[in-house]
Amino acid sequence: MKHPKNIEKYQSNYSENKLLKKLTSVARWAGAKVVYAVLLLYYVLRSPDISVADKSKIYGALGYFILPTDIILDFIPMVGYTDDMAALLWALHAVINNITPDVKQQAQQKLTKLLGTIDNKVLNEIDSTNQTEQ
Repeated sequence: MKHPKNIEKYQSNYSENKLLKKLTSVARWAGAKVVYAVLLLYYVLRSPDISVADKSKIYGALGYFILPTDIILDFIPMVGYTDDMAALLWALHAVINNITPDVKQQAQQKLTKLLGTIDNKVLNEIDSTNQTEQ
C-alpha cells in the first residue's frame, strides 16, 4: 500500500483525549469501517511490545484522523473520510503483525459501545484488507 505523503508529520496532532473525543462525536458519521480502523490502531498503540517506529506511524495516522481540515474535509458527505481511511489502512498494514486477537476483541467491543450491533462483514473487510496486503 502506498505511504500517504508525510503522514508522520501529523503526530503532533495526536492526543488520546482528542482522539476519544473525536471518535465519540463522529462515530456514526464516519461509519463502522473508519471507527474500527481507528480503534485497531488505538489498541495496538497501547500494546507494550510496539516499536517506536510503529508508534510513529500510528501517531501520524491518528493525528491525521483527528484533524478536521485535512485534504478532504471530514464533513463532506460520502467522501469526507476517504483520505483518513487511506492513512488508517496504510498504518494498519504497516503494523499488521501487532494486531493480535486481543487487540481485535478490544476494538470490536469499543465499536459496539459506540455504534451498537455491527455487521461482521464490515469488520472482516478491514481485517481482510490488511491480511491480503501482507
